[in-house]
Amino acid sequence: MKAFADLVRLMDRLRDPGGCPWDREQTLDTLKTYLLEETYEVLDALDHGDAADHCEELGDLLLQVIFQSKLRTEMKEFTIEDVIRGIHEKLVRRHPHVFADAVATTADEVLDQWERIKAKEKVGTSRPSILDHVPARLPALLQALRLTEKAARVGFDWTAEADLLAKVEEEWEELRSEMGAGNAQGIAEELGDLLFVLANLARRHGLDPEQALRRANGKFIRRFRYIESRLAESDRRPEDSSLAEMDALWNEAKRELGRPG
Repeated sequence: MKAFADLVRLMDRLRDPGGCPWDREQTLDTLKTYLLEETYEVLDALDHGDAADHCEELGDLLLQVIFQSKLRTEMKEFTIEDVIRGIHEKLVRRHPHVFADAVATTADEVLDQWERIKAKEKVGTSRPSILDHVPARLPALLQALRLTEKAARVGFDWTAEADLLAKVEEEWEELRSEMGAGNAQGIAEELGDLLFVLANLARRHGLDPEQALRRANGKFIRRFRYIESRLAESDRRPEDSSLAEMDALWNEAKRELGRPG
């Protein structure tokens, strides 16, 4: 594709002697933050539902892939062509139900097959655990989801949702006990256990707990801004108000703003 090749050449020019001083100073370490930021900006664009914004942010994210590949090329380790070839070969290899004679008729069967093929590919490597392939830097709730997905695929899972709900209640009571004892370390540990079990509960219902929490955060932001807006009508700020008044405005926000999803 000409557009992609043009972008690769543009990056070459930026990194060449006489190119951009900023781009020439970047390293794999300095680019880590930008990769993370661009990823979250893509997620924000998806949440807002703006196609033009999504297109732009995907471009920014693609640039990070090309940028890091350029640095590896300079190190004589791999090129952007190697990246593309590698993912192409992997997709063909892990979709034998499309490109060979394997059979997989449901999404779950496809995922099970994917994990089996992946495990065979990793035989003899230094990463024997199925959990090793869950990135350590994932947001904690998303990491919990991925860890339990991996474990569930080899049969380590709750047999009944009632048992899982009982575990939620158990962890909640243990948290309450630590709170009653004023044990800060115990509170932190039990809170983590409760969040982990709730991530399991989300998984059982096909939900992403990270996205669920992001939606809850967005709902809080909308409602609190409503409170700020209503108080501003009388030239006041939240710190000039009372908890009772803000609580009343919060309930008003719930009625006025509804549940946008």
